[in-house]
Amino acid sequence: MAQQLPGTIPGQTVPSGNSGYRIISPLTLPVLTPGVVELMELEGRFQEAVAAGGGKVFSEWFADDAVVLNNGKPAILGRGAITAQAQWDPKSYQLTWNPQGAQMGPSNDMGFTWGHYDGKSINPDGHPTVTSGRYFTVWRKSKDGVWKVILDASANEPPGAGDCCSLPKP
Repeated sequence: MAQQLPGTIPGQTVPSGNSGYRIISPLTLPVLTPGVVELMELEGRFQEAVAAGGGKVFSEWFADDAVVLNNGKPAILGRGAITAQAQWDPKSYQLTWNPQGAQMGPSNDMGFTWGHYDGKSINPDGHPTVTSGRYFTVWRKSKDGVWKVILDASANEPPGAGDCCSLPKP
């Protein structure tokens, strides 16, 4: 179940429990640059679109020359290959994530985000299963002003990792 944290933007939530992560917002950390805010908002729109549309929508956010690096699997090169791999239906697999930070490059046309993800599904025995981990996404803005993912990398967290990978508190 998600909960609203004090000081976050209305409507932004984080999963409850012992995960130890939260959304960074200009209200809770007012030193965020406009570029970081833009990347965080972009990441939020990406996550919302994927929650509604599944794998098909996931691959639409990638550039033609993008690369996906998943935990223990070969690299997936190019949007066509990413599309071929991203065939899940949001009714059977729910991929959600929360950005924990971002960095915009000096030219404001490239940046990266990182955070925590959860993949929820039902295993072949009919039991719910959750895979959690960390992700890193590199974004590039095209000449027409459209942001696309050029690198998406993820690594599963070991069971019981808890708050192993959170950022230090300011």
